[in-house]
Amino acid sequence: MDNQSTVENEHNDYSNSNGTNSSTVLDIYPLSCYYFGSKDAVPLRNETVADRVLRMKAKYDAYGMRACVAAVIVSCSNTPISCCCKYRTPIYKLPGGRARFGESDIDCLKRKLLSKLCVGEESRGPEWEVGKCLGMWWRPDFETLLYPCLPQNIKRPKECTKLFLVKLPASRRFTVPKNFKLLAVPLCQIHDNEKIYGPIISGVPQLLSKLSFNIVKP
Repeated sequence: MDNQSTVENEHNDYSNSNGTNSSTVLDIYPLSCYYFGSKDAVPLRNETVADRVLRMKAKYDAYGMRACVAAVIVSCSNTPISCCCKYRTPIYKLPGGRARFGESDIDCLKRKLLSKLCVGEESRGPEWEVGKCLGMWWRPDFETLLYPCLPQNIKRPKECTKLFLVKLPASRRFTVPKNFKLLAVPLCQIHDNEKIYGPIISGVPQLLSKLSFNIVKP
């Protein structure tokens, strides 16, 4: 038996001993399977931090805690990569946004993915397949920082952001506004790189560590 076969058998034995099954295996496809295009730029909200805090307070008084969703999308290019958006230097975000009052997390995420990643393509292509929730981030007060757990002394958090795994089909068209950048970044580059990508995106590789990737080649 050659060395490669030995390594593969040892990996399979380890996976089986740890209860790996089809629910923990994610099929991912190469970037070459997808089309990337652009549309006209869209206006972005230009506000100071103080203006944003005032806006959040007004929304909280009217509707309560702000509910947000974000998509963790994985593809591959020699190595597993995650997709994120760059709105303005140096801000990176996962695709998603704020839910409307009474809107479910899944419906909100599908709506946001269509409006941000499939501009003008709403009636074309397969429906977004939203998987399980991978994690949640909390904003205890109207400050900038979010935390991966809610402090016990906080009874009325101001925002909750849920991260969902979104499974890509074998092909899809991505069309984003010209003033957005859809980036495909290797997970090894994102990992523990909070200085560049912020706490939420830099924590994505750890959230995905419970999954095994099956790279499906066309």
